[in-house]
Amino acid sequence: MPKPLVSYLRVNAREQSRSGLALEAQREAIARFVQGERFELVAEFVEVETGKGSDALERRPQLVAALAAAHLHENCPVAVSKLDRLSRDARFISRLVAQGAPFFAVELGADADPLMLPLFATLVEKQRATISQRTTAALAAAKARGAVLGHPRLAEARAIANAHHKAGADTFAEVVAPALREAQAAGARSLREIAAALNGRGIAAARGGNWKAQTVANVLRRAGLRKEIGEP
Repeated sequence: MPKPLVSYLRVNAREQSRSGLALEAQREAIARFVQGERFELVAEFVEVETGKGSDALERRPQLVAALAAAHLHENCPVAVSKLDRLSRDARFISRLVAQGAPFFAVELGADADPLMLPLFATLVEKQRATISQRTTAALAAAKARGAVLGHPRLAEARAIANAHHKAGADTFAEVVAPALREAQAAGARSLREIAAALNGRGIAAARGGNWKAQTVANVLRRAGLRKEIGEP
């Protein structure tokens, strides 16, 4: 019987504004893996962001949603096509590993030791630093030649990132809605009681922290369930 799998795709706003090829390449890599390794893709989450400051769960609503979906599917793994699509920051990946987050990179295989992932991430991080240095040198050389620097579609890229951030919050609300209903069915009648139930199950809130009454209320509004739950 195929095992459940959640996929997480990530592109930055500039990549997505130029074309959808980077996103499709990730999707195809995961699809090939699913076909060859007896997994069943149960959910897909797509993150579009600027990249700067993105190595924190509060800047990754779709990643939080993916981890929540994995938790609701018996803690199934979250797959990325390449490790750098999860993050190039070794500390960020180390924190996820320490928290027991179930993920793996298709390029490394499902059997890769999670404890080795921070090491792989360190190598990717070093590669990123090298690329950054080369990019800075290339831009400085272009400026010295009198070239006009900038990206004419930057405003569009920012708009795309903002839209996907909102979509990520909506997606997270949709993913955790069944858990909210289960908490109510189990006897939770107030927002505080629902928050306690979710914290007890180990389901992280949208920004990676603990649930509070107001956090539950916000998610309920997005999921269209606000009238079904009593006040704190």
